[in-house]
Amino acid sequence: MALLGVRIPRDLGALVENVGDKVRRRPIADLSRTPREIVEQGPGFALYRYVPVPGVESHGKPVLFIPPLAAPALAFDLRRTCSVVEYFVAQGRPVYLADYGPVEFRHRAQGFEHWIDSVVPAAIRATSAHHEGDDVHVAGWSLGGIFTMFTAAAHPELPLAGVTAVASPFDLREVPLLALARPIDRTVGALVGPAYRAMGGVPAWMTRAAFQISALDKYLTKPFAMLMHADDRDFLAQLEAVDEFMDSMYAYPGRTFGQLYHVVMRSNEFASGSMEIAGRRVYLGAIDVPVLVVAGTGDTLAPERAVTRLLELVVGAPETRIIRAAGGHLGVLTGRGARHATWPGLQTFFSDHDS
Repeated sequence: MALLGVRIPRDLGALVENVGDKVRRRPIADLSRTPREIVEQGPGFALYRYVPVPGVESHGKPVLFIPPLAAPALAFDLRRTCSVVEYFVAQGRPVYLADYGPVEFRHRAQGFEHWIDSVVPAAIRATSAHHEGDDVHVAGWSLGGIFTMFTAAAHPELPLAGVTAVASPFDLREVPLLALARPIDRTVGALVGPAYRAMGGVPAWMTRAAFQISALDKYLTKPFAMLMHADDRDFLAQLEAVDEFMDSMYAYPGRTFGQLYHVVMRSNEFASGSMEIAGRRVYLGAIDVPVLVVAGTGDTLAPERAVTRLLELVVGAPETRIIRAAGGHLGVLTGRGARHATWPGLQTFFSDHDS
């Protein structure tokens, strides 16, 4: 029931049960992970294969999920009944995930080229090898989508069926949070380089804070939202799973953060459709496989106009497609609404390019 836009809990039994579990610190969300196994240990990543469901026939080309940096790979398997990998495993599609693990001080020299020329290509080849050389659907979230696109552009020899970018901002001028940060950059920008080089990167608590600031309204109104939905167990389970995700944030390696800082704050290079990687310029227009873009209509970290800029850059792709779905930066990938919009849209795109 809603009164003047305010939801009032009506299921007294569910309310009592949920509040009781919260008071006793009993988990509401099922945070057990979808069963998986390591099939490849590569340079700076582990490749996981999700175990097929007994009795479900395997079909379709494999899908490989690519996470960003700082955010943990569990974003793709947030909680039971709200997990994109669980969704595809249940359908019988072979599912793989590249997991970089936590970033440490010894990783401070790793830059874009490490992921675009080494990690992502190795994960794609290993996934293909596990399926007798079959082509692979590659889908990256946030910075993982940017890695995916530049990898496809830099390595046309890779066995790709199609590439997908979920909530990946390519035009940083369209990100309001960065517009607010530019005056700060002009004031103290000269101190940023020495600071991240001294620390070896950006610590996890800072990446966590940046994520929270990007959705500050939701963060501040969270206690009120919990009261309004005290009888909605699925809503409370999602909040609990997101809290677990936020507590698992990683650091950024120093060199990659430095590259991002100059691309994001200074030149907006992604929007140009090209980037210098390991001494040569890579053009997104060179991508020659189908491209899917997923944009969250409520995403403040990667607004729709920042995300859809990619469609104007992949001029060599034989097909481009877009999904606009409700949700913020994480929600469009694995929010409750993603079950009905993002995931079926991904499945349709994959199925259309399986043959």
